[in-house]
Amino acid sequence: MNVGAAAERSGLPAKTIRYYEEIGLIAPARAGNGYRDYSGDDIHRLAFLRRARNLGFSIDDCRQLMALYQDRSRASHDVREIAAAHVSAIEEKVRELQSMRATLQKLIHACHGDDRPDCPILDDMAGAAEGSRAPTA
Repeated sequence: MNVGAAAERSGLPAKTIRYYEEIGLIAPARAGNGYRDYSGDDIHRLAFLRRARNLGFSIDDCRQLMALYQDRSRASHDVREIAAAHVSAIEEKVRELQSMRATLQKLIHACHGDDRPDCPILDDMAGAAEGSRAPTA
């Protein structure tokens, strides 16, 4: 099947499928006319990649997971280690996002939100950007 049909069946945009081919994640056969010819196995691999990317795995992680998936002699602990490392990264990102939210909530609370020009939100950003020094004209 062509890339359009593969995109429809896998749920991925054709551009993404071409990119995955470019970086070596998939390698569809070529028809006699040189066009890509995606098989059912290719569609399965593309769906696998779509799910892995939707779970937030990086391209490198996807490459490793795909290799492990295709290796029937794999050890499941290898897959588990990749997933566990990803969970740790997600947890760190959640902590960072919670810290950002708390900081913004404090700044919003400190801002009067009226017609006056003073704004603790902008002052905080300017202070962080310039080492707590006001801009000079």
